[in-house]
Amino acid sequence: MNLLYTLDLLGTAAFAASGALAAIRRDMDIFGVMVLGLVTATGGGTLRDLLLGDTPPFIFKDETYLYLSIAISLLVFLFHHTLSRLTHPLTFFDAVGLGTFVVIGTSKALEFQFGFVGSVMAGVMTATAGGMIRDMLSNRVPMVLQKEVYASACLVGGILLTLLHRSGMPRTFALLASAFTVITLRLLAVRFNWSLPRARYGNAQH
Repeated sequence: MNLLYTLDLLGTAAFAASGALAAIRRDMDIFGVMVLGLVTATGGGTLRDLLLGDTPPFIFKDETYLYLSIAISLLVFLFHHTLSRLTHPLTFFDAVGLGTFVVIGTSKALEFQFGFVGSVMAGVMTATAGGMIRDMLSNRVPMVLQKEVYASACLVGGILLTLLHRSGMPRTFALLASAFTVITLRLLAVRFNWSLPRARYGNAQH
């Protein structure tokens, strides 16, 4: 099992847990928990593959992703009381999935000979699209559209991986360094309440 595949399965499990927890917090039944876990874990990669023209998407070429997503969702459904005792489990799972999926998407685009911007965009899409679907289905404003350091952390990771790839850096180091950067940025942003600037429309004093 190579590093990229291992990271992909790790990201799938983390995002499935993230989606399942979000469903439980919205008081969904077991079917809703499985659906939200599945779309969170596989939505971004499926959209990426469709845009890259790599069909059928990865989840139908290797059904391990489907089985893993469903299994993790069921485990979260059964043991969510234990998870709820942890500090911010949804944020942690989301950060891990974010970092691993950025490197998966960017790496795949680089293999398809995409340019700099296209590769970074593929990484960001892989990492954020599933979370956007999760948030919309659970009736929340998607995190990627809020002021939090979320998609911007993915941008940093995708740019770093593309630069390291072009510099001839060993692949293992490039993948791990980029994933770690995204995860760290995301967790630090949550810990210290970092955010991007936003317009203050309607709040100006006249």
